Amino acid sequence: MGNPPQAMRRFRLRDIVEDRRIALMLALGFSSGLPLLLVLGTFTLRLAFSDIDVRAIGLFSYVALPYSLKFLWASAIDRLDVPVLSARLGRRRAWMVTTQAAVALCLVLMAFADPKTNLALLGLAAFLMAFCAASQDVVIDGWRIDAAGSDFQGILAATSNLGYRLGLIAAGAGALFIAAAGGWTLAYLIMAALMLVGMVAALLAPAFDVARAAPAETIGGSRIHSMRRAILEPLTELHARFGNALWGILLLVALFRLPDFLSGVMASPLYRTLGFDLREIATVTKLYGIWVGIAGGFAGGWALARLGLFPTLLLGAFLAAASHLAFAWLSAGGPEVWRLTVAISVENFCGSFAGIVLIAYMSSLTSTAYAATQYALFSSLYALPGKLIAGASGFVVAAIGYPAFFVITSLVGIPVLVLCLAVGRRGTRPAAEAARAADMAGNRMPGAELPSTARAPGTA
Repeated sequence: MGNPPQAMRRFRLRDIVEDRRIALMLALGFSSGLPLLLVLGTFTLRLAFSDIDVRAIGLFSYVALPYSLKFLWASAIDRLDVPVLSARLGRRRAWMVTTQAAVALCLVLMAFADPKTNLALLGLAAFLMAFCAASQDVVIDGWRIDAAGSDFQGILAATSNLGYRLGLIAAGAGALFIAAAGGWTLAYLIMAALMLVGMVAALLAPAFDVARAAPAETIGGSRIHSMRRAILEPLTELHARFGNALWGILLLVALFRLPDFLSGVMASPLYRTLGFDLREIATVTKLYGIWVGIAGGFAGGWALARLGLFPTLLLGAFLAAASHLAFAWLSAGGPEVWRLTVAISVENFCGSFAGIVLIAYMSSLTSTAYAATQYALFSSLYALPGKLIAGASGFVVAAIGYPAFFVITSLVGIPVLVLCLAVGRRGTRPAAEAARAADMAGNRMPGAELPSTARAPGTA
């Protein structure tokens, strides 16, 4: 039994050192992570420092909706060719280059759109960039899956996640430092130039396009039956397994991170209102905060292994909601860096802890036969309600102020805890297996667009 592990170690070491897919995946992950904050946290900071009304800043959170809706056009990207380019580069690489070039062009447009005089144009450019960036994510994930067998997926997923985080640092701390020194136009132009990293990687990448045979069933009835099997059966299997408790489970998933979505949009204007400058925000929230979030993720994994899924689910729900009181405390004081550091430490650690727990819980709900489809359902459900409601957060802040707003977002955790007690034990897999299932479902954890998942509050 000693030889297989040794062979596996030699395989991994050789591939990590020599296989060029690793370097390409790192660059593609960077290209995937770079645009996110430029329509979320960094974008809202730009609006706040341009003295845009807080209610408008809340509404602008809707420009990032394509990230939650990309499943609607993912199949088209998977099946359609880009004219001219697909014949030369292959479908995957053609779509990568096309979407990356489109993201860069949208960033150039955002660079020259002044929020004070061309706010509508800036919003349109941000929405188009989010659409193109979400489409880029779809095709990069498709290339990753095509490029490696199951024995290499873990390495590519981890490499992609590392590149993704580097892109977040560049678009977060990097863009803020550049904006502080040379202005927002320069910052967005440099971010547009950084999209060349992904474009070069796409051009150098092997095609790896997997030929897909046309489906044998072509008559209408067969197509309907095939659709039923692909979409309805995973849902009916969930209902058969959980019965009426499924509605409580779905509600729990939808509400579990809702406080983060509500508060995240308002964190950036809070920093501006309190009087923090861009360098302070970049250093504390975009650099220091990332490492605190990573520590919180590790703590969540440790708790799952030691305590089990249900107790850790309760703990994660409590920490995720209670942590918002740190922002309420921050908003009641002055612009002292130590206060910002304490609030970011609490918020990021607790938010990342809760994000890991949510992965394990959602994964535990899936069945082996329908794991990918059911997990996609849960991971879409947890994000969409919060994003739809978050647009109104600016109006709430304008009416009651920041301290009361963050107290309210914390109180949302009370019904979440009640739901955890009611249906939280319904997961069917052990925590360790559930976490492995989540890894197979995708290379980014749910909450990749949340403020406290490995990033600073307010970045989503």
